[in-house]
Amino acid sequence: MRSFILNENEMNELARKQPTPFMVLSLDKVEENYRFLSRHLPRAKTCYAVKANPHSGVLKRLAALGSHFDVASAGEMEMLETVGVTGDRMIYANPVRDRRGLETAARLGIRRFTFDDASEIPKLAKFVPGADVLVRIQVHNQKALVDLNTKFGAPVQEALPLLQAAERAGLHAAGICFHVGSQSLSTAAYEEALLVARRLFDEAEALHMHLTDLDIGGGFPIPAADGLSVNLAAMMEAINRQLDRLFPDTQVWTEPGRYLCGTAMNLVASVIGTKRRGQTPWYILDEGIYGVFSGILFDHWTYPLHCFGHGKKVPSIFAGPSCDGIDVLYRDFQAPTLAIGDKVLVSDMGAYTTVSATRFNGFALAPVLVYEEQDELFTEHQQSESTGEEKRLVSLS
Repeated sequence: MRSFILNENEMNELARKQPTPFMVLSLDKVEENYRFLSRHLPRAKTCYAVKANPHSGVLKRLAALGSHFDVASAGEMEMLETVGVTGDRMIYANPVRDRRGLETAARLGIRRFTFDDASEIPKLAKFVPGADVLVRIQVHNQKALVDLNTKFGAPVQEALPLLQAAERAGLHAAGICFHVGSQSLSTAAYEEALLVARRLFDEAEALHMHLTDLDIGGGFPIPAADGLSVNLAAMMEAINRQLDRLFPDTQVWTEPGRYLCGTAMNLVASVIGTKRRGQTPWYILDEGIYGVFSGILFDHWTYPLHCFGHGKKVPSIFAGPSCDGIDVLYRDFQAPTLAIGDKVLVSDMGAYTTVSATRFNGFALAPVLVYEEQDELFTEHQQSESTGEEKRLVSLS
């Protein structure tokens, strides 16, 4: 899997036109990721998890490719509505909904919902009578970066009684869904969950409930700061084989977020201050943990940092601009000597970054530039590609 990474010349050229910090998003990379998933996991239709990155360009590009969308709130539904996506291409996948979300879903004609508790059934029956519902079950995956099965998912033994209760309330029991957790590096969790789901499908049939839909969630990994330790194509193909074997006649859905957009955006930041604590150099950047580096806290993520200076590299510390001592981004990072005004690049910042950034201490949110809209740079990129000098896409696996 390859990541979108600006080369040094592109970074500096953009920084001459746009004050730092700023983000650079490649919609072509989002499309490449979507097509890769469709090619290696053809059994599953894609529902992009809007929460990962709701940039209008991402939504429009994926909509044009035929993607469906996983929404969690009225706000996300309305974002999609503004770019022309209709409710029949959305699944309301937040297992707990508020009144505004349900009213918006009803207005837009959303007909697919997930749930994991009986308390949701009366709400769904009132606002979206007759809608298709999938019960979300708990699965276990100790190797996931982010565990999504403590807060979400019904115990497996409760799944079919919940679907029966939904049917009695006038809803349509459509199927089963699960999520193995974020950044899953093994097919084992998927394979175990698929076996559990197959058993539930068979037991439902015995109870005269014919289930038609299976939602396998997201969790597909992207390169971390130390690369990607799994063959992603092989992983998807293994899951696809299991789907063919276990669910040959079932409609299958997947809900990737990080996978589709995580590798598609870079941050360009500047050194605005230098310090020395003992023998360790400190570099203060104009973007920090309360901005797009928020994923360090909320997403348990370390983003690849690229420094373009020359000279001996030494263990260094990089921190953000806020007046909070927690705003430290990298420790013991091998970096050359940097000066105030030098630029740094951070890659793989497309997911769970801008969405959780704040204006703490009054710092402005980093704007997002779309790479393909930078006509002059894009022309230079095409020329360099024709001469074999292309460096923008760097192989990380």
